[in-house]
Amino acid sequence: MRNRHGEFIWYELLTDNCDAAFSFYRALLGWQATDSGQAGMDYRILHAQDKDSGEYHDIGGLMQLTDEMKQGGARPLWLGYIGVDDVDQTLARILATGGQLQMPARDIPRGGRIAMVTDPQGTPFYVMGSLSDETSLAFAFDKPRVGHCAWNELVTTDPEAAKNFYFTEFGWSKDGELEMGPMGVYEFIRHNGVIGALMPTTDETPTPMWHYYFRCVDIDDACEATIKNGGQILNGPDEIPGGDFIARGIDPQGALFALVGTRRA
Repeated sequence: MRNRHGEFIWYELLTDNCDAAFSFYRALLGWQATDSGQAGMDYRILHAQDKDSGEYHDIGGLMQLTDEMKQGGARPLWLGYIGVDDVDQTLARILATGGQLQMPARDIPRGGRIAMVTDPQGTPFYVMGSLSDETSLAFAFDKPRVGHCAWNELVTTDPEAAKNFYFTEFGWSKDGELEMGPMGVYEFIRHNGVIGALMPTTDETPTPMWHYYFRCVDIDDACEATIKNGGQILNGPDEIPGGDFIARGIDPQGALFALVGTRRA
């Protein structure tokens, strides 16, 4: 069944070294990769294996930054894709409500139609109209899945404006909140289940951006692998409600990433 308008359906790492980036994340999350077959570009499809069925699910893509992209200001980072019913109509509404165009709409052979935008506060993301009728499990909305995204967290300069933008365009709704003292209010987001949260920017995270938390088998092992393979842990592991632990770090190419997982001991 096709994903609903407003659901996260894909994640993409822009990096300046695909080989090194893939080796790093494979050590943390066990991903496999295959070439996308797109002519003239290094774009790899990332897969996570289901521990029960043994099947591999597509999680996202790994894309090599070109010199032209870097000259235009692109840098290593993770981006999320939000599925939409009609890319062009969605794009027109986003631009009319203060969003900015980063990449014009274009068709991906056998994939669908995509465009890159920012929200009115400057946070980048993609919108995509997929050609597939299968449900994307890139975001594990149904159950915890190792290697899949487990949480989508928006850090923004204006939470109220951000809620108005995303809730209006994608049909999201608020599902409670958590007071965090000087850090402000952590507001949970629901859309076909809880998909993540939003919070104000802080001194630690002053730039508006999405953080995507990928589930690992063991948070301590993943943090150890991060350091062993040339990355950095910025904070964590910290326990969160429900018994999981989270950590955020920087990969060897400079992209921010986030992890969530249990602790064996």
